[in-house]
Amino acid sequence: MAGTNWRITGDYFETCNCDYLCPCIYTNMQAQPTHDTCIAALAMRVNDGKFGDIDLGGVAFIIAISVKGPMANGNWTVGLIIDEKANDAQVDAVGQICSGDVGGPMELAAALVGNFAGIERANIEIDKQAMSFSVKAGALFENAAVGTANAHDPNVPIFIDNTAHPANKRLALATGTKSHLHAFGIDWDDDAGGHNGHFAPFDWAAA
Repeated sequence: MAGTNWRITGDYFETCNCDYLCPCIYTNMQAQPTHDTCIAALAMRVNDGKFGDIDLGGVAFIIAISVKGPMANGNWTVGLIIDEKANDAQVDAVGQICSGDVGGPMELAAALVGNFAGIERANIEIDKQAMSFSVKAGALFENAAVGTANAHDPNVPIFIDNTAHPANKRLALATGTKSHLHAFGIDWDDDAGGHNGHFAPFDWAAA
């Protein structure tokens, strides 16, 4: 479906296993991850959008990533967890968007993927508060994080701007309180907290 007109907008939530603040962000992926292998999970909740004639409003999905060494070196393992409430057409559309084959922000990341590990289905639940979030996808994934408040207003986070992140160039900073991922050959358990997190709105389109 090359050339399909599409656009999705919504909310993005991420934790990764790097210590706060993740060095991948402020070195344009050139830094060694703080635990040598970077594990990240980007949860995306589509509030509004279409892929051609397919309505994607309300669909949630999680992009799971594992990379040994600096992210810029490539050879990423990537898998998708898509909400079990999505129908087959919606799953196919999300898969095409996340592959980068139909343009959009993930097109640049596609060249760094060495292993696409497939798609899993699970019931995805997302709870977003003003300064915190939590995501759960059945037994496959669970995380939570708290935003880093600025010195002037505890209800407004500190932001990092002009990043190369595919979700948004401007990201709110957050600290993970827990993260668990068991899918695509990736096993990650962190209940100690202190790892990196981000959240932001996203607006993805074919062009």
